Amino acid sequence: MEVKLEVPQYTPEKGIQYKWETGFSIEAKVDKRVITITANKEGLISLANHLINLAQEDVPQGYHLHFDEYNSLEESSFELIFQKK
Repeated sequence: MEVKLEVPQYTPEKGIQYKWETGFSIEAKVDKRVITITANKEGLISLANHLINLAQEDVPQGYHLHFDEYNSLEESSFELIFQKK
């Protein structure tokens, strides 16, 4: 299986544009000091796209992606924040 990602170009005016795969499901859990991210195929492809998107050269340091149960994650998920160093 070959997966192709379409990563929208970052611009300061529009910021990062998310590309979600239809039917995605992502859940984030924490147990003691272990973080588990569980996702279906569409969720994993979506996350890969977002991380590559964040890694673009023009995205400034400190820019972050923030997901929670009210924004893209399954109910009762912990918040996920990915920040560019």
